[in-house]
Amino acid sequence: MKKQVSIVVPAYNEVQVLPAFHARTSQVIAELSQYTWEILYVNDGSTDGTQAAIEALQSCDPRVTSVDLSRNFGKEIAMTAGLEHARGDAIIVIDADLQDPPELIADFLRVWEEGFDVVYARRTDRDGETWLKKATASYFYRMMTRLSNVQIPADTGDYRLLSRRAVQALLQLREQHRFMKGLFAWVGFPSKAIEYRRDPRAAGTTKFNYWKLWNFALEGITSFSILPLKLASYLGMAISLSAFIAGSWIFIKTLVWGDPVAGYPTLMVTILFLGGVQLLFVGILGEYLGRIYNETKGRPLYFVQRYIPATPVTDPAEQPNHSQ
Repeated sequence: MKKQVSIVVPAYNEVQVLPAFHARTSQVIAELSQYTWEILYVNDGSTDGTQAAIEALQSCDPRVTSVDLSRNFGKEIAMTAGLEHARGDAIIVIDADLQDPPELIADFLRVWEEGFDVVYARRTDRDGETWLKKATASYFYRMMTRLSNVQIPADTGDYRLLSRRAVQALLQLREQHRFMKGLFAWVGFPSKAIEYRRDPRAAGTTKFNYWKLWNFALEGITSFSILPLKLASYLGMAISLSAFIAGSWIFIKTLVWGDPVAGYPTLMVTILFLGGVQLLFVGILGEYLGRIYNETKGRPLYFVQRYIPATPVTDPAEQPNHSQ
C-alpha cells in the first residue's frame, strides 16, 4: 500500500498566486507517483476570493482538500488547522507565495524515508527582501538561540516535512500563543536540514510588515524564554545595590567634608531613569500576564466554516496532470 503525503498550504489573500502554485506543485508530485497525495489549502479568512480559487482548484483536482476558517486567525493557527485535518503519513507545510520552491519536496521525502521525523528547509539567501529585513531576521534567530532552552534552527521558516508521529506530538500543544518555529523544535525527534536559496514572491504582497514582525518576535521571546523577567530582577538588584553604595558615599562625604545640595539636573536624570526602568519592566510583566490571561480562557484555537475533503484516488493514472 502506498504511503500518503499531505501538503498543507495556509493562504490569506493569495488569489493571485494560487493557480501558479498549484500548477507548479502538481508538476512536482506528478514525478512522485510512488505516493498518494493530498493538497490541503487552509483559507485563513481571506477577503479577496481565495476560497473561490481553492474551490475552483478542487473542482478539477480530486487531491485538493479545503479548510475554510470562520475568520482570520493568523498564520500560526491556520497551520495548526491544516495539520489537524491532514491525513498523510508525512505532512509538508509550505506557503503559497512560491518563495519556498515545491521542488524540494522530493528531497524532503528522500530524507524522511531515511528515518528522519522532521526535515526542514534552511535558507542560504533570501532574494527579493531588503537588507534590513534580512539583518533583523538573522539577528532574531540568533537571539532566540541564546534566550531559549530549545535550539531553534537559524534561517529556517515554516517550510518543512513532519512525520505522522511528530504531528501527533505537536497537536498535543494547545497554547493560544503559537510560535510554530519554536513548537516544531520543542517536540524534538530526529531532524535534518536541507539548504536552499529562497526566491522572491511570485505574486501578491507580503502580509508581514515591520510592526507585525516586531509582534511576531515578541511572541517568540515570551513563548520560549523567561529571560526578560529574570533581567528585571537582575537589573533591579543592580540598581538597588548602586543606590545603596551611592547613598552611603554621600552620607559619609557629607559628615566628613560637608556637601551642598545636589543640582536639579542630576535629580531629574535620576528620577527619569528609575521611572523609565520601572515602566519598561511593568510592560514586560504585562506581556507575560496578558499571555497567561489568554491561556486561562481555554478558548478553541479556531473554528472551521466549511471543510471539503479530497476525493481518494487509488489509480495514479487517474490523477490529473496540471503541468501544462
